[in-house]
Amino acid sequence: MRRLFGTDGIRGKANVYPMDADTAFKVGVVSAHLSKDRTSSPVIIIGRDTRLSGSMLESALAAGICAAGGEALIVGEIPTPGVAYLTRSTDAEAGVVISASHNPFVDNGIKLFNRNGFKLPDELELKIEEHMLDGDIREYFVEPHEVGRVRYWPEGSAVYKANLGSVLEGRSLDGLKIAIDCAHGAAYKIAPALFASLGAQVTAIGIEPDGRNINKGCGSLHIDGLSRTVSENGLDLGVAFDGDADRALFVDSSGELVDGDQVMAACAARLKAKGKLTGNTLVATQMSNIGLEHACRDMSVKLVRTDVGDRYVVEEMQKNGYSFGGEQSGHMIFLDHSTTGDGMLAALWLLDAMRSEGRPLHELARVMTRVPQVLKNLMVSYKVPLENLPRYQEISRRIIDRLGSEGRILVRYSGTENKVRVMIEGHDPQLIEEYADSIIHTLDEELN
Repeated sequence: MRRLFGTDGIRGKANVYPMDADTAFKVGVVSAHLSKDRTSSPVIIIGRDTRLSGSMLESALAAGICAAGGEALIVGEIPTPGVAYLTRSTDAEAGVVISASHNPFVDNGIKLFNRNGFKLPDELELKIEEHMLDGDIREYFVEPHEVGRVRYWPEGSAVYKANLGSVLEGRSLDGLKIAIDCAHGAAYKIAPALFASLGAQVTAIGIEPDGRNINKGCGSLHIDGLSRTVSENGLDLGVAFDGDADRALFVDSSGELVDGDQVMAACAARLKAKGKLTGNTLVATQMSNIGLEHACRDMSVKLVRTDVGDRYVVEEMQKNGYSFGGEQSGHMIFLDHSTTGDGMLAALWLLDAMRSEGRPLHELARVMTRVPQVLKNLMVSYKVPLENLPRYQEISRRIIDRLGSEGRILVRYSGTENKVRVMIEGHDPQLIEEYADSIIHTLDEELN
């Protein structure tokens, strides 16, 4: 049973257990202690987004690393995939990101990467939990003369930016007019500079973080402002990042949303055409629209589904040597270039496809037709196993029978919040809305 880690690290309200300075300190101590396989003074890179509590947790984390004899290398505000890249391209033993992604500023989180830039597997997160919660971390404190130090590396962002720019292999984005919404988050400096340096004409919004406005009415969860910016200014494309810029959603030239499934279908088609879709396989999660299955079938591409969470997508890709995967929410993993979801990399890849093929985004997205989908969330007091809820089991069986092979139902607890998520797909939008409401009502009665 997990006690600290969810599907994407540790999450919670800032300054409240488990997302308090004490926990961050313990993560630092244990991470440094467990990173001593190759050296007695492991380097651990720390990056964060722009939320108010980030610097507090950064300081506590760095103190813990030093207490265990490690060296904390602080990069500052940088997207999550930037930390993954810097970790694997240096002699660092681990990387840590302080971010709650798309959540409000009052939340925060801690997620860890190994020396190869991959998120930690479940078994290692459980091991860290055991050391933090069941032991005495003072046993890992080093002698006074062995205490580590804190170093600052603000230039790390420029190193990451240069790596992203190299993906185009000398090609430019000249002639493309784009809008980017940085969600007042980690990409607010680097994203406008990156796309402008490659020749795009950039209109940037969500680039004035104050610690409290991250994701507030902007970014990948709130694309209305981006849509208006694109349609009112006659731009070619808009891209919205979340708070730590590890995912992105897009709007076409008319301001219409092109979601992660459509982008994955378009990217898979281009990768296959270029002979770079390993195994002719796309890896997605259970949340991806059934329309993606249909598109893959039509392209003679195999679709493999995983549990929800980009790290499970990556684990499947690593296990079987696949090169591309992602999530409907906008995580895109190009494993030849990155070890985790990267919103800016996905945007570069899509813009390069538009430029090279001379086709607008809405044409690239036509490779997939979405089946109507309803997604509803319910706050819950307790996460009782769904199989132990008899009334929910009964109503879900009835709905599955009615949907048949032309629809899907997926009900799961959030791995980062006290929520249950209900997703239903089918060809009748009104009917699946009613089905979703019925399930939500039943779950509310049984769980609350």
